[in-house]
Amino acid sequence: MKSFGLAALTFWALTSCSSIAPDPALARDEQALEVAEARLAADPSNEDAAVWVGRRLGYLGRYEEAIEVFTRGLEHHPDSAWLWRFRGHRWITLRRFERSVDDLERARVLALLRPDEVEPDGKPNAAGIPVGTLRSNVDYHLGLALLLAGRTERAAVVYLDGLALARSNDDRHVSHVFWTWITLVELGRRDEAMRLLEPVSRAMTIHENEDYLDALLHFQGELARDELLRDAEPGTTAFATRAHAAARKAAFDGDARTARDLYSRVVVAGPMAAFSCIAAEVALARIP
Repeated sequence: MKSFGLAALTFWALTSCSSIAPDPALARDEQALEVAEARLAADPSNEDAAVWVGRRLGYLGRYEEAIEVFTRGLEHHPDSAWLWRFRGHRWITLRRFERSVDDLERARVLALLRPDEVEPDGKPNAAGIPVGTLRSNVDYHLGLALLLAGRTERAAVVYLDGLALARSNDDRHVSHVFWTWITLVELGRRDEAMRLLEPVSRAMTIHENEDYLDALLHFQGELARDELLRDAEPGTTAFATRAHAAARKAAFDGDARTARDLYSRVVVAGPMAAFSCIAAEVALARIP
């Protein structure tokens, strides 16, 4: 399979992190990492401290270092669903889909052995309301890893099994349904995919996943492509999500040329760590 892979990812990380003017958000992320690292240094076997150092490294684009931290944490805590979950996420970022599947399948088993927990946000939304739990995030990321690895039947099982939990709030609902719709369409289960969209509406309470909501409205035919893409700035996660969604809808409607063009625009613009950019890269590579 063709892939832009780690070379493109490295180029993106190096160029996107350089700036003439100081970036207040970057400074905050670096300070938060320093605090997390001090906590872990004081207690190297602390599971939660390892989780947060790895997460903070990921926010700064230091993905391989994040994986190293999660791996060391797993040496102390081999049954940590949290560490398997977050390492699995970062394997997706690095396009190591099968390794991600392995980690997240293990996280899923471990998560089912304990009460579900709200996952604290490292970058809270404006409402300060976390939208995911351990189990819902494991399902979300595992389904994506399977989809990207070409294991689409298994991805559908995971996504459909996790749908009830994902419906616990509208933000998680729309993001989960987005990837489930794509998975079912890839399997040719188009009617089933469209039925998933029936509860989706503009009346939903969304704190952070407006792009996913608009993508689903586009899949419904309620939002035109021009409106979907109108205010999305190339190079942002919002653009990647929206243009990727537009590509999927074009492919669904039989317009392969437009789909290819939109996938290409996402891959070129990035950001390379966005899930929709990774998925567009994989979809583009699979077009004959």
